[in-house]
Amino acid sequence: MDEHDTSYKLLFSHDRMVRDLLTGFLPREWIAALDLGSLQKMNGSYVTDDLRGRHGDAIWRVRWGEEWLYVYLLLEFQSSVDRFMALRIMVYTGLLHQDLIRRGELGAERRLPPVLPVVLYNGERRWRAPTEVRPLIQAPPEGLEGFQPNQAFLLIDEGVYASRPEGPLTNLVAALFRLEHHRSSEEVAALLQRLLKWLEGPEQAGLRRSYLVWLRRRLPRWFPGETFPEMHDLQEAYEMITNRFEEWKERQRLVGVRQGVEQGIEQGIEQGRLDGERALVLRLIQRRFGEVPPSVHKRLQSAAQHQLETWADRVLDADSLDDIFG
Repeated sequence: MDEHDTSYKLLFSHDRMVRDLLTGFLPREWIAALDLGSLQKMNGSYVTDDLRGRHGDAIWRVRWGEEWLYVYLLLEFQSSVDRFMALRIMVYTGLLHQDLIRRGELGAERRLPPVLPVVLYNGERRWRAPTEVRPLIQAPPEGLEGFQPNQAFLLIDEGVYASRPEGPLTNLVAALFRLEHHRSSEEVAALLQRLLKWLEGPEQAGLRRSYLVWLRRRLPRWFPGETFPEMHDLQEAYEMITNRFEEWKERQRLVGVRQGVEQGIEQGIEQGRLDGERALVLRLIQRRFGEVPPSVHKRLQSAAQHQLETWADRVLDADSLDDIFG
């Protein structure tokens, strides 16, 4: 797991982020049955029977309906498309169930709880890999279909959500997705302002720090090659980032002005060279045939360099103007 994925894991260690993820990106009928006040963070590291360590990213449980049936949320923070992600999810789900059995947390009926696996994908390319195991398995002989495993996961492709038309933004997770895939520095500034407002108060100090860690990890992508001093709070980060965007836009403007001047000089030099070649070809034609009609002046004025060179080569051997321009 790279540093960026680690900062995501830190963000989703806060119940408010998980709450916004559920309310903002799950079907409404699911949300209606959830008791969001019962959210509990679970252990996210498991050890298989042969002692090989496996690590999930963030696992929570929440009451579902009146039966105190627990739903475990296993979130994978993925920054590149993994064709076999569904298989990984199936393994993680099995490890989770094994761990619950080992710790004696199945309840009196000894039944495994349902699991809702969620994959948060923040890559630039859109996700094209299967979201369930069955398509990854070669077609079995007839009659063996029922013996093949299957597992699906809920994919949240951040780029898809971030590219949708802007609507009322009251969700911390939606703001995170739009920051990841922002389209302008103005959008970044507006989103950071909202975060500052939403995360006011001492009770949000931990989540503010987690967002600050995430921002530090994101700055090298937004400002390649630049260095930043230490940032101690979100307000300081907001001011520093917006100032750096303004400096960047000013540098881009100056670069554009300089490029425009250089392009104008080059175009002027090219135009001067062409005008000189046109005048030279006209003098050669006039010395050979005397005064020429206005149509010749017009043709010379609109001619490209390769045409001028061809006509100049023909002047000495031409018996008429048609021999030059024919």
